[in-house]
Formats: sequence, structure tokens, C-alpha cells
Amino acid sequence: MASWMWLRCLVGPHLQRIHRLPDESQPGGRSGRRGWNYHPRSLEKHTDSILGWASVLWSLSYYSSPLLLCYLYRKGYICSSKLIPAGQYVGTVLVCLLGVACLRGWGRWRNSEYVQFISVLEETKRNNTPENKKKLRGYDFDFSYWPADFSWKEVSSPKLSKGGVSLLKPEPKLRGTADSILNTVRTLPCHVIGSLIAHSFGRRMLYPGSVGLLQKAMRPMLQQGQAKLIEEFNGQRNKLVACDGNEIDTMFVDRRKDGAPNGQTLVICCEGNAGFYEVGCMNTPLEGGYSVLGWNHPGFGGSTGVPFPQNEANAMDVVIQFAIHKLGFQLNNIIIYAWSIGGFTATWAAMSYPEIQAVVLDASFDDLLPLALKVMPESWKPLVQHTVRQYMNLNNAEQLLKYQGPILLIRRTRDEIITTTGPEDVTSNRGNNLLLKLLQFRYPKIMTDEGIRVVKQWLGASSPLEEASVYSSYEVDNDWCVSVLQSYQADRDVSFPWSVGEDMTVEGRRQLALFLARKYMRNFESTHCTPLPATEFHSPWRL
Repeated sequence: MASWMWLRCLVGPHLQRIHRLPDESQPGGRSGRRGWNYHPRSLEKHTDSILGWASVLWSLSYYSSPLLLCYLYRKGYICSSKLIPAGQYVGTVLVCLLGVACLRGWGRWRNSEYVQFISVLEETKRNNTPENKKKLRGYDFDFSYWPADFSWKEVSSPKLSKGGVSLLKPEPKLRGTADSILNTVRTLPCHVIGSLIAHSFGRRMLYPGSVGLLQKAMRPMLQQGQAKLIEEFNGQRNKLVACDGNEIDTMFVDRRKDGAPNGQTLVICCEGNAGFYEVGCMNTPLEGGYSVLGWNHPGFGGSTGVPFPQNEANAMDVVIQFAIHKLGFQLNNIIIYAWSIGGFTATWAAMSYPEIQAVVLDASFDDLLPLALKVMPESWKPLVQHTVRQYMNLNNAEQLLKYQGPILLIRRTRDEIITTTGPEDVTSNRGNNLLLKLLQFRYPKIMTDEGIRVVKQWLGASSPLEEASVYSSYEVDNDWCVSVLQSYQADRDVSFPWSVGEDMTVEGRRQLALFLARKYMRNFESTHCTPLPATEFHSPWRL
């Protein structure tokens, strides 16, 4: 029995923290819910440090392997006379590391806290009851060892196809058979290079949060954020299995029973390209009293996989299915809230689940391609276009136009990330394009050339005072605008696009264009990465 327990300690996960779970007999005593970091004894601490450094060196070697192999080849080290002794050295190092791992297992076995944890983990794997899962939630450890809480297989979803959920794809160009074959051969080098770029540095540039070394550097901050969500807000961590096999790390805070003003509404948060639910945009709706479900992109935190569009959509799908079938929320009680690149999964969810209550997009963009062209050399334009459209087609605007419900866009007026020139030029913010495309689709008779011109003038205002000046200069009558739109809606009750404004004067269309622009978009005087205050998070406008 002792040898079996030592073996479990040897192959067991890292234990980072022991949470003090809420005391149900004292529901108001938040101050007594603090946990503590796990403190390994001397033997476990030093052996774990050695293995940690070995892991870092392996990561550095992996990422620098192309350059390292070229260097060794030029120096003539890649030959049998050099490789055999090198292999012996590597074998010796591996044997030593195995010995270090055995000593670490011994150190864990001598620690009562770790033995208690591993006993709870093994019991939960054998019998995954709510009581055992509650005990397991009292520990923060390597998420790969966490038993699955929900799988897409538990519900039948007609949205699933052979490769996963469906995505919007560019319209195929009609060509003759011979022309298609010739074009395929001609563009083959572009396909190969584009694939290499997308699967190497391209994906890591687009989603730096998926890089292991960055996650190691952020680990203390992520652990602190997770402890706050669990110990102060009674957050529940869950593992979801998507249709592509990726495991998605989620955190749910339930406010339905504690009397929070918006607790019956669930906000599903979609993070940015270097954001994690532990330190990301979950805090904004939490402060507003909402129930909140956060999740990490594939390859971020405890989630597995890589964050390509198909994997992202698969992850979002299982998160929504979990919210409906396990957490008990109706689609009309769910708000999708996204920051930055999270707008892709948010707009996909809006397109695929049109019954959701509303969508809030903060510091998001209409299309990735203009932003990718901004940071790449001009001579690479054809290659960048092909790579983005083929492998990283984050077409937020196209997806958003499929959604008929309420939408709120939040624009950062000093945004330095999603502008194509610089943060001082608010007219180059791609959030402007997202608003214009949305308004042009929903209200085409209002958004004529004159309507587009006045909205662009309003979007180009450099301060709240100038913005208000533009609005007042066209003498917009808010009450009249509301009455016109309500009258149209009552008479027809049709889906978008609407033909309202068809028989209206130019002045009337201008007023409606500015009125709608201000209802669909709110400005936040800040840079891209500033956390959004809860006072700026609003449910979108609706008639």
C-alpha cells in the first residue's frame, strides 16, 4: 500500500494551492475563506526546481531547434562519430532526471498535505460524485489531471459536422476545371509557405498567450487570480471536452442565489489574444452582479490544443452547451461579452445561437486582414492575404451580420492595437468599420452616402466634447427617432435589414444615422488593455 501511494505521488500533478472552501454554515463570512499556497518540503522543493529548469531548457531548445540544427550542421557535429557520444550524454542526463523525479515522489509521500490531496484525486477518479468533486475543488493543481465535468457527447447537437462546428468561409471563385487545376499548381508554393507561417510564428504572433514560456512567466499572477475567483466568489472550475477532443478550462461564478441584481443573467466572457479568465474580463460583469462563465482559449492556461478558428469555435460551442445543459441557463438569459480578438468566438456564438439575449464587443475589430497587413511588409501582401483567409480568417463582421439581436460595441478612443495607423488617429480604429458594416446591413436606406458621411464625422471626433458637438449640430431629436423606429417595427415586425428611411428626407436620415450610431457604440476614453470598469458595461440598447 505504501509503495502504491509513493508511485501515485511520483506520477501525480503539481499542487499549487489549497483553497479554503466556503463554510455553508456562515454564508456571509467571506473574510474567512482565504486559502494558502502549498509549501513543499525541502527535498520536494529542490528536486522540483531541478525538473522545472530542465523543462525550461527543453522549451528553449525546442523553439530554437531550427537555428541550433543549422549551427551544428555547419560545424560538422551531425555525424555518427559525434552523435553517439552525445546520445550517451543525453541518456545519462535522462537517467539522472528520472532519479530526481523519484526523489521528488519520495518528498511528496512524506508530506501529509500532498498525500491527502492525492487520495482525494484518486477517489474522485474512481467515483466522480458531486461530494468528491467538491472536495477536489479545494485544490489547485495541474489541470490535465482534472476529471472531465462535461463533454459535447452528452448532448445531441445538429450543429456538429465532420470537422467540428460550421464556420463561415469565403465564397469560392467559379472557374473552369482546367483553369482550377492550373491555378492550384501555380499557387501551391503559396499554400505551403502560408501553412508553415500559420502553424509556426503566425499563430504565436496572433495568440501570444498560447506560448508556454509566457504562461510560465504569468503563472503566479494566474494562480492569484484563480484563488480570488474561487475563495472570494465561490467560483467553480470545470473541464469541458470539445468535439475536437480539446479540453477547455472554465470558471463559473453563480450569482443566482446570493441576491445579486443581475444574477439570473449569465455573461459568457471571451478573452483577448493574451488574456486568461483568471486575470481577464470576467471581473467586469462580476462587479456588475452578473453570473459569469469564463473560459480559456485552446492552448491557454489549462485548456489543450491550439487556437485556430475551428478549434476556437469548437470550444465556444461546448461552453454554450455546458451553460445550457449543466448550468441551467436559457439562451435568452445569456449575454456574450468579448474583448479584442475574443470578438471572433463571440460573433460565432451570436451567429450560431441567434436566441441569445445580447452581444457586447469591447475593443474588437471587423476583420483580421487589415491589421495583419499593417504589421507585415508590403511585399508580403499576397502571401498575408492567402494565409489569413485560409488559416486565420477572423471575419467578425460577417458573422455578426447573421445575428438579429441587441448589440453594443465599445470603442477605445486611444486604442493602439486595432488601429491601422496609430492610437492618435481614431478614424483608423477597425471598430469604426465594424459599426459601419453593421448599420449598413441593418438600415441600408438610412445608411446612404449622406448617412455614412455623418456617422464617419461623428466617429472622427477626437474628444467627448467634439462628439457631442457633432451630434448637436445635426439637431438630432432622440424622441422622434425612437418613435419612427418603433412605428416601423410595430407595423412590420420583420427581421433585419429594415427599409425604414426609404421615403424620408436627407435631414431625417442624418438624424437616424447619428442616433443609431450612438445607440450601437459607446466610447471609452482609454487604451486597448485597460480593464473595462463595471460602470461601462451595459446591456445593449433595444427598442
